[in-house]
Amino acid sequence: MSDTKTEAPTAVTGRWPVIAWGLWDWGSAAFNAVITTFVFSVYITSDSFGSGASAKLGWALATAGVLIALFAPITGRRADSSGRRTFWLTVNTALVIVASVGLFFVKPSPDYLWLGLVLLAAGNIFFEFASVQYNAMLNDISTPDNVGRISGFGWGLGYLGGIVLLLIVFYGFIDPEVGLFGVTDKNGLDVRVTMLLCALWTLVFSLPVILTMRDDKAARQPRGQSVSVIESYRQLFGTIRDLWNTDRNTAYFLMASAVFRDGLAGVFTFGGVLAAGTFGFTPSEVIIFAVAANVVAGIATIASGTFDDWLGPKPVIVGSLTCMLVAGSTIFFLHDRGATIFWTFGLLLCVFVGPAQSASRTFLARLIPEGKEGEIFGLYATTGRAVSFMAPAAWSGFIVLGAAVTGVADKDSAEHWGILGIMLVLGLGLALLTLVRSGENPRSALGS
Repeated sequence: MSDTKTEAPTAVTGRWPVIAWGLWDWGSAAFNAVITTFVFSVYITSDSFGSGASAKLGWALATAGVLIALFAPITGRRADSSGRRTFWLTVNTALVIVASVGLFFVKPSPDYLWLGLVLLAAGNIFFEFASVQYNAMLNDISTPDNVGRISGFGWGLGYLGGIVLLLIVFYGFIDPEVGLFGVTDKNGLDVRVTMLLCALWTLVFSLPVILTMRDDKAARQPRGQSVSVIESYRQLFGTIRDLWNTDRNTAYFLMASAVFRDGLAGVFTFGGVLAAGTFGFTPSEVIIFAVAANVVAGIATIASGTFDDWLGPKPVIVGSLTCMLVAGSTIFFLHDRGATIFWTFGLLLCVFVGPAQSASRTFLARLIPEGKEGEIFGLYATTGRAVSFMAPAAWSGFIVLGAAVTGVADKDSAEHWGILGIMLVLGLGLALLTLVRSGENPRSALGS
């Protein structure tokens, strides 16, 4: 026990490192909420970029997901072994900022569609790589007694950061005819300048953790001892094989949660696109909906902790996914009844996203044998990345299917079919979850 404490980093304890760490989550809302979900994704799928832009967005994000699946599993392992976690957090965050700046040059014309999609996909890839390093820092600033509160603090700052930035964007650039600095919507300038603000926002709120969580030079591995990419994959597959042989229940949960978590991500990724394309929301109305969605998601996530402790995490996940399937199906079947349907059932979808995500994490915490927390939570992140192409592919695939079934020439007219793709991913995750046992004291059962 004493050896473990000696090896663990101790230079980052205290209140400020926690705040600095959480501010990265606040800053990440710029790319995660504003760019990917509610502003740029809506902009790039507008009529200005030609027919079929929504489906092409799905394929671009699906391709990004495949690349994340191929390379994200080894980024955390290699950063840990090299002792350069902050360095790689810095590099990947910087690349997200570069991609955000690049989006400023995407003008509202079909000629710029693929530039926008490629930059958006690249930003998603580097954002996920940065998130691997960021999540891995949690154990460096927390103890078993406060890890849940600290994790929730960062998650909460992410929601709050999204709300604040969306309000700034809405009242500063999108809503006024002439916004700050004389910006108007001519040639998409309001959205394009928002991309520059997002880049600045990410930069400013990433600096605290980068400057605070310094890499320990003494912990760095000599260059000659670094693990090759092939060896990193070999070790990863060895971990998965050992888990499958010794703790299959946890393996089942990792598979199930990876699938339904990708469906949860798909709800937010394509929610703004659906609001604008199918229900006719203006960019301003999409942002208002986004603020409301973040508010209800944040409140519901905090409140769900009581039910998690009372009923256990599995009923919370099952109940959340079931309600989401009902709400999503209602949106599909009643889409022709106007924006009221989306406001009602779209917000209902958002109510259950946070509780399902939070309960998923606590479920796994109860399954992990003592002493295996870091390894299994690392695999939890890996499996989520490995299937991150499913929801985008299902979204685009069902739009194509819907166009074929209804016989419409314009795929954008079948965009509402994409919601069925997201529901399929959530339903598959729910079905896989039925394979997972939940007991009163799973830790003691797995510890032997």
